[in-house]
This record gives sequence, structure tokens and C-alpha cells, in this order.
Amino acid sequence: MECIKMAESPTEGHPDKLADLIADALLDEFIRKDPYSRVSLEVSIIAGMTFVAGHVSTESYVDIPGTVRSCIKEVGYNRPEYGFDADSSAVIVSIEEQSPEIVLGLSSEGAGDTAIVVGYACDETKELMPLPISLAHKLSKKIADLRKFGRSNFLRPDGKVLITCVYEDGVPSYVKDVVVFCQHDPDISVERLREFIVEEAIKKVIPSQYIRANTRYLVNPSGRFVMGGPAADVGQTGRKIVSDAYGDVAYSGGSAFSGKDPSKTDRSASYMARCMAKHVVASGLAKRCLVQIAYAFGVPEPIAFDVETFNTERIPKERIKEILRSVFPLTPKGIIDFLKLRNPIYKKTAVYGHFGKEELPWEHLTKLEEILQKVS
Repeated sequence: MECIKMAESPTEGHPDKLADLIADALLDEFIRKDPYSRVSLEVSIIAGMTFVAGHVSTESYVDIPGTVRSCIKEVGYNRPEYGFDADSSAVIVSIEEQSPEIVLGLSSEGAGDTAIVVGYACDETKELMPLPISLAHKLSKKIADLRKFGRSNFLRPDGKVLITCVYEDGVPSYVKDVVVFCQHDPDISVERLREFIVEEAIKKVIPSQYIRANTRYLVNPSGRFVMGGPAADVGQTGRKIVSDAYGDVAYSGGSAFSGKDPSKTDRSASYMARCMAKHVVASGLAKRCLVQIAYAFGVPEPIAFDVETFNTERIPKERIKEILRSVFPLTPKGIIDFLKLRNPIYKKTAVYGHFGKEELPWEHLTKLEEILQKVS
């Protein structure tokens, strides 16, 4: 049986991803100075202005305009001709204290939000991520790296990658389409841009084993892409939740991650769900694993927990659930402590996916031996 799975990955200069990056850069600064900061931020960006809004409770001080401008400059918006740049963009801040009702709910070590969270893993790639999202993130990051560190000074920060893969009997067979949109300087031809992206990015990232004669490369198929970034489209945190997670292969819990401190279970428990699913696949208990957890605001223990292994399990699913519940903590405090989430690690997650990066704590297989012992 044949089907198509797909995923997209915006570059860090995409307006929505830039908004996520700023939100998490600010979160890191608050946590760096006060690990117990309660932070919930939203960022909107448009030509000439960055708007930071939200609720924060902290003992620290953060230079918000300075952090925002540093982040914008780091991404590459540092020239006035882009229509948006770090030095001339206004930064407007509207931040209030956290609601006393939320503080009360958290004081009992309860969940910081009512949330459904999802974690997924599969054996399609070495990082145990679905192939389409893995390739999409690697390709969009490669294009950004060529711009920032390579020999492509004609590229500008905005862009997006879309990958479609053909699956046969549940296994990825080949890449059907590689779609790339790259912002660029006005003095390079679209033909030269297309040649460069195919040769220096696509062919360097997509393994040849997944390329067929009918694989299509579509680079800027609509033509020129000179005006981009916040000068062309408003950016907003939380608008790329599927590309932040697993593409269309797994469900989304529906919540955005960036700008939220780890007391928000829609973020921290999503990381724990991924950690659990990855352990299931890495231990050989199943080839695919989806972990779903539900939380109620102010309640420490999850109100629901389930595991789906899509008929790939080696032992009964109920036994897998029992093992996971016995090995991993699922209260908000337990998750934060286990994954060491009161550290400034969140900027690393804001672009090119929250999962599949080995440097992040929820990707570490620290409980693999314990799980294997319980199976034997």
C-alpha cells in the first residue's frame, strides 16, 4: 500500500520562526537569571516593529529591547534594504505580572495549563524521527548555514522547505518532491539561484537512496523572492506547531511551545512524551510509538495516559504503558527535575524543530538500560 507523508521547515528568518526565536531567547534570559521565572510571552513582528506581550513573574531583570535586537541581528536582518533590520526596528513591550489564580494553581505543584500533549518516535532515521520532517529541517538549516557561513552572500534570511515522501507498506521509499523558497538579493537570476540550491543544498542533504528519476526539485517555483521577512508578512509566535513537532506523520497536541516556561505542561510534558516514545523505539519494544498525555490545570498527576504502537510492538501495549509509567515521572515537578528544564536551553528549540536534536535533554536515552531490564 502506497501513501504520501509530508513536512515543512521554515528557515530562522521566516517571520513566524523569528518570532518564536525571540520569544525563546527572552525566556532563556529570564531563566538564566532566575530559574524559577514564570514566563508566557507572545511576539509579533512586522516591518519597523517588534511587539513583545505577555505575563512574567520573576526576580530578574532582562534587557528586552537589547535581547530582541541581538536576536534579529543574529538571524541576519542587519541591512536597511531588507525592509526590516535590528537597528531601526522599534521594540514595544507590554508585560504584566502573572495572574494570581495561575500562581495559586502552581503553588500546589499542579500543571501550569490544561493540555493534551503528544510524543512520537520511529525507526526511519538515526535520530528516531519521521523521514520527511528530518530531511526538511536539515535542508532548511543547510540553506541558512550557506547564507551565514558559506559562499552565498546573495541569499537573504527568509525561506521555507517542503518535503513529500512516498511510503510503501508504512516504510519510506523515496522523496517525491523537494520544494524550496529562498529569499535572495535582486541582482541574482532565478536560474542561478535554482542551480546553487540544487547543487549545494539539496544534493548535499537528501541521501541518494531516496532520490528517483521522478523526484521533483522546485526552487522558487513562483519566481523571484526579493521582498520577504517581516517587511512582507507579519510574524507571530506559535504558528508553526506542526513543523515544530513531527510533520503530518504524528498528531499535534495543538499547543505552541515557544515563549513558555517549563511549568506549562503543554511544553514540558510534550518533551517528556517524546522522551518516552524515543525510549520505546530505541529499546526495540516497537518500531513506531505515539505517547499521549492529558493534564488539567492545577492537578499534579496526568488525567489520561495512552500509548499507540501501530501494530509494531514486540510486547503487549499495556505492558509498555506499565513500564513507561514505572520509569518516567509525569508530574510537572517530576518532569522539570528529570529533564533539567530550569536551564536556558530553549532558544535551541525555536528553529529547525523541538525534537531530534541530540543536545537536548529529552533526546537522551538515560533510561534505556532500566527499560530493557524490566522487559527481560
